[in-house]
Formats: sequence, structure tokens, C-alpha cells
Amino acid sequence: MNLDIPPMGTLPDTGLDPAFLVCLANARMPFGKYSGRLLVDLPEAYVVWFSRQGYPKGELGELLASLYAIKENGLEPLLRPLVRGS
Repeated sequence: MNLDIPPMGTLPDTGLDPAFLVCLANARMPFGKYSGRLLVDLPEAYVVWFSRQGYPKGELGELLASLYAIKENGLEPLLRPLVRGS
């Protein structure tokens, strides 16, 4: 089976930024009940809550919005290999 997957850093047609995905995979929740937990490890219900209530401004909001889309589409396992120390 040949999937014709381009090498990292060459995904211009998809809009995916490999550096952003690595950042997302390693970002931690800075506040609240899940403070210190990797965003990718946040419960889905918590991420959905943010999508309904509104995301924080700035980088954290962008990360959570992206994480919501990833979790919603079942793509979370794609982030796991990018987590440092795993």
C-alpha cells in the first residue's frame, strides 16, 4: 500500500504546520482543574465545553480550537507520537 505521504515540512496544500502540531502535542493547560495536564490529555467534554463557551484569547485559544477539531474527527492518535518523552 503506497500512501504517498510527503515528508515533514512539505504540507502546503493541507495548511498543516508541523511545528504547530508539535506545539499542540506538548502544550499544557495553564489554569483550572486540569492545570499542568497536556492539552491532548484533556477530557473531551472539557474541550467541547470551551467550544461552546468560547476559547481563551491568544495562543491557548488557538490550540484548544485546533484540539477540538482534532478530537472531533478522531485524529487524536496522530498527536501522540509528537509528545516529547513518550
